[in-house]
Formats: sequence, structure tokens, C-alpha cells
Amino acid sequence: MAHKSKSPYLMYPEKEPFPILNKHSHYDHLFEEMYELEEKGEILVYRITEENKPKYVYTRTGRIKVIPTNKLWHHKSCGQCGNIPGYPASVFWFMNKFGLDYLNEPHQTSCTAWNYHGSGTSNPVALAAVWLRNMHQAWKTGYYPLIHCGTSFGSYKETREQLIFNKELREAVKPILKKLGRLTEDGRIVIPQEIVHYSEWVHAMRDEIAQLYEKEGKAKGIDVSNVRVAIHNACHTWKMMADDYPYDPEVFNGQRPAASTAVIKKLGAQVVDYSTWYDCCGFGFRHILTEREFTRSFAIQRKLKVIAEEIKADVIITHDTGCTTTFEKNQWIGKAHGMYYPVAVMSDVMFSALACGAHPFKVVQLYWNCSNYEPLLEKMGITNWRELKKEWEDTVKYIAELEKQGKYDELLEFFKEYDLYEPYSKTSDGFKYRRSATADMPLFKS
Repeated sequence: MAHKSKSPYLMYPEKEPFPILNKHSHYDHLFEEMYELEEKGEILVYRITEENKPKYVYTRTGRIKVIPTNKLWHHKSCGQCGNIPGYPASVFWFMNKFGLDYLNEPHQTSCTAWNYHGSGTSNPVALAAVWLRNMHQAWKTGYYPLIHCGTSFGSYKETREQLIFNKELREAVKPILKKLGRLTEDGRIVIPQEIVHYSEWVHAMRDEIAQLYEKEGKAKGIDVSNVRVAIHNACHTWKMMADDYPYDPEVFNGQRPAASTAVIKKLGAQVVDYSTWYDCCGFGFRHILTEREFTRSFAIQRKLKVIAEEIKADVIITHDTGCTTTFEKNQWIGKAHGMYYPVAVMSDVMFSALACGAHPFKVVQLYWNCSNYEPLLEKMGITNWRELKKEWEDTVKYIAELEKQGKYDELLEFFKEYDLYEPYSKTSDGFKYRRSATADMPLFKS
């Protein structure tokens, strides 16, 4: 790699990895400005170090983006935790499998980007304060932030650009952060070297994931080679601040986003192209709040219908919360109106975890999904899914019976041993071996 700038944060390869169509990116200049602000003592750049076991990917400008893979601070997603819990659980499962260090952080606030994109009632100062508060918390723990949500990721990239290029915004946010105790001791704001989405981590770890599939997934009879996959790239990951997301010569010769597609190809599944690949899922934030029928018609007509009829996909692979729920919910909404196009929907990391042998209900938690995932499991060779589902349902019944009988102490003991994130769950409050982050909380007492 070569530095074509005095900034250590701006690197390019010696040779173009693929045809570069945007060689004069305004966004790349951000890393020079960021270094200058650091040199002036105005900001603290939270750097990625060797302890983070960095890997390197390309953006569409050819810039080398540094992806930390270890010692990560998990910035979780409201929608994932609330609607698709198997999504973050699959990320944790892989990190445990690979023996990586991370914090399952309870001291995180919402990014508030829903407010910004959904209603337009927020403002740059508020958004910047929330982001910088979270980045300070990550820096304070010594763990590098990994963003689960595509909307948070896009909003944070946009907010960082505004902060770096706008001194007025930096000055406006400092008094707020000072009140919160979220400046460094010498009064600086904390800005990370890279803003990293979980799908970029999956992309960077695709070789290790493929090796785990070969070693453990195939040993269980799992085979994804006949699975037809439609990839949907989330707007907020690659259209917002478009010059800061992975591209790779392996994926359409670097002319389309690489994350998700590359790992699915590495696993050996069939990535099938379709005519409306560029389109939004239909969620659109403001649409889902104020023009819901537009969301429904767009998701059904422009995406689900095309994917089901044009390429007959077995699964739609996503890498964001809103896209996943939009494709799922609009299938049964469409069914009610005679427009039913059944296809399984899940994120790249959920599909990858299934391929590598993760429990479909304990870890990937497919019982939360409302799309038709059973045919996909059969096609993948997970033919014992009924037995696995019954095992999970029996566990749920056992939990419900203990609660009904008021045996709260037994419930707490059960949860200390039965942790979805085996073999450990680690938070900034301390290391808890084989215990969930909520193991000592009276979960069932009012």
C-alpha cells in the first residue's frame, strides 16, 4: 500500500484494484483534514491498532479502508434487538467461534437517526452530540466501535464529514459534551479513524467464515451450493457517503458494493443478479411513517415480485434492519391482497451462521422471522430443523412454567447457564463467564 498524503489515515494501493470511476473524491479529503485537526490538538482520533487485528478492504475510490476485527465495542441496533435478535446473536456467535475479544455494550444510546431520516425534526448538533457521546464511550473502554445498524452507520459517516469540515458544528457540540463528561481531559472530541459497519467486518472475515463452513457446516451435512441468492444492498450503507464502503474486484469487477455478496460467493452459494438490484427496499423511513402504502407497493412490486419471478431466488440476503423487516412484513401484507411472493429473508451474517452450523433457533432465532424460511433450511441440508425447533420450544415452555410458578431464583440460575452468546458475554461492567449480561437482574418481577 502507498501513502499519497501526509495523513496516515489516507492510503491507496500501488496499483488500481479495479477500474476507478471516481478518482477525485471529496470524501477521501476528509482523512487529510482529520489528521490536520488532530495535529492542531482539536480532536482525538481513536486509532485502529494491531491489537484490533486489522484487515484491509477497498472503497470505490480505491482507498484502502482499515477494518478492525478484534477487540470491538458493539454498537447495537434498535430494530435488530427488538425485531431480529438472531441478527446480532449471529455476529456474537462468529466472534466467539473465532476467539475474538469484544464488548457486548449496555452503555450505548440510540443513534437517533430514525428521528432525523423519518421526520426531519432533529438537527446536526443533536445528531453529532449523540454520535460523539457513543464514540467517547467506546474510546473510554478501549474497544473499537462496530456499528450493527446500517442507518446508524450512514448517519455517523455523514455526521463525521460535517464535523470535520465545519468548525461551527464542532464548537456548538462541545458544551453539550462537556456537560455529559464526554470530552477528553484536555477538552477534545473523540472521532474514530474509521466508521465500521458489521457487514464490513463480515466481508473482511469472509475467508475465516468459509473455512468454518468447510470444517463444521459441511460436517453436519450442510451444503449451500444449490441455494439461489438475491443480494439487497442497504441504501444507508452504500448510498450515504458512497465513497466509504467496500468494493472488490471479485464482485462485478469493483463496480458494485462487495459486502454481503463476497461472503455469499465465498461460501459457494449462487449469487443471482436481478434487474432491480439498485432499488431501495421500499422502507424509506419517511415513507414507512407517513406514506406506508408507497412502501408496501414498492417493496412488493419492485423487489419481491421481481426476485421471486425473475430469478426464483431461495433467499434475499440483506445487511440492514429496515430492509430485512420490510421484505418480511410485506410478504404477508401482500398475501392478504393476493400478491404473495414467498422467499426467505435474512442478513448475510445469519445465513453464514446457518451455513457454519449455528443452531437455527437458539442462535439465529428464526422463530422471529415471518418469511417462509423452512424450504431454505431443507435446501441447505438442515433437514432436522423440526427437531431443533421442538428442542427450542420445549425450552421456552420450561421457562414459561418456571415463571408461572413464581420460581424466579430458578429462572435466574437457568439464565446464568443458558446464554445465547456462548461461551461468554462480556460488557464494560466486567467479564462474566458463561453468564448473560442480564443474569443478575430480576427479569420477571414487577
